[in-house]
Amino acid sequence: MNEIDPAYRYCERVTRQRAGNFFYGIRLLPPAKRRAMCAVYAFARVVDDIGDGSLPPERKLAELDAVGAQLEHLESPNGSPVTVALADARARFDLPVGALRELVEGVRMDVSPRSYATFDDLVAYCRLVAGSIGRLCVAIFGARDRAASLRLADDLGVAMQLTNVLRDVREDDARGRLYLPREDVERFGCGGFPAAPPAQAAQLITFEATRAQEWFARGLELVQLLDRRSSSCVLAMTGIYRRLLERILDDPAIVLDRRVSLPVWEKAWVAARSLVEASP
Repeated sequence: MNEIDPAYRYCERVTRQRAGNFFYGIRLLPPAKRRAMCAVYAFARVVDDIGDGSLPPERKLAELDAVGAQLEHLESPNGSPVTVALADARARFDLPVGALRELVEGVRMDVSPRSYATFDDLVAYCRLVAGSIGRLCVAIFGARDRAASLRLADDLGVAMQLTNVLRDVREDDARGRLYLPREDVERFGCGGFPAAPPAQAAQLITFEATRAQEWFARGLELVQLLDRRSSSCVLAMTGIYRRLLERILDDPAIVLDRRVSLPVWEKAWVAARSLVEASP
């Protein structure tokens, strides 16, 4: 019995159910690329669920080590649906396994509560957990200038992760995590952030959100190097995050009150608009 099709169907189901923002872009791709993207997302979901789960830190690290070991034996006949689909996607699109390892390493950094001294430190983390996904996407998309595309996709990954950092400030604080650079927290007088004076906290959030916009502006040069449907995928996924960023810039204090999100109709509108924007 062919295990590939059921494995991909499993990954597509996971993506449809769990990828609230990404699936709007992924669904714009042709079938083979869409399936490969779902395999990558399903793998990332496995890794993230371990990192964000309730297991003790030592158990999380052991499970992440086990996931990393699976990357050395993707073609194992006893693999999970995710690794079966990922092995097929790697064969079809020459996925860089190193990027998958970097994702695992980035989530390992989340297991123990930590903070980042400088913005460069934070960027290094973002490149592991999100830039790695961007590089995997480029392998699936194909591009006219592979080297430039990998660099730009990495920048987009950083931009999207910076947006996540701002959106998830409250949830991360509950987990004992602070991703905003300490040098910036101190510069804006936000000691004890997020329990900081509202005016200073708003200035800090605005500063970081503006930074994220700059990374988006640079990374979006990627769309010029992709085919139309791949460009549409990128524009849809980043478009949703850019609108989240706009909400945060309009009302910086909102992230201290609740998690910012877009309604389903707006995500669908962004995806539909991306088809027009990607037209030659």
